[in-house]
Amino acid sequence: MAVDIVFETHSLTEDNERGIATGLLPGRLSAAGRRLAAELGERRRDDGLAAVFVSDLHRAVETADIAFAGSPVPVHRDPRLRECDYGTLNGRPVADLAGRRARHVDTPFPGGQSYRQVIEATADFLRDLAAARGGQRVLLISHSANKWALDCLLRGASIEDLVDAPFDWREGWHYTLPADWVPAEAAPGAPGPGRVDG
Repeated sequence: MAVDIVFETHSLTEDNERGIATGLLPGRLSAAGRRLAAELGERRRDDGLAAVFVSDLHRAVETADIAFAGSPVPVHRDPRLRECDYGTLNGRPVADLAGRRARHVDTPFPGGQSYRQVIEATADFLRDLAAARGGQRVLLISHSANKWALDCLLRGASIEDLVDAPFDWREGWHYTLPADWVPAEAAPGAPGPGRVDG
């Protein structure tokens, strides 16, 4: 059976408010972010979730801790749901990344990783999810690069088209992970890297 995935980004951080690209750094929620995390919990606690899977970066863990404090829904940290590692640009102004992202679809940021590597890590996570959580509804709390990865892996989007497009936040996105899902690179006759038939 398919897995019903709900995706939410971590809540607003101090870095978000200052225009900083946190990347692989921990980050922490702002006062407004803590309020938003509580609202996320109100939205999702009674949403039929079997489990929550969260990036192990502090800002995502903090979001889950606030949202699901006292809830019986199990929360699992997973490093495969981390934001892209911008290497030497972690913690730099977002403006420093503007216009550079497309150059790092396949080529890692200096001292960091590429967006394709984020897609590969997300694909590895989805393989395990499909095998273990068929017929369940789960919540992922993660980062923008992982949202793009889901769009590529489950909706056939192109990472090249996503990295420089505006990121329009909203209260969650929904994806269906088929029980027999395999990433496009492993499927016979599949389209190019990061693509699936839609």
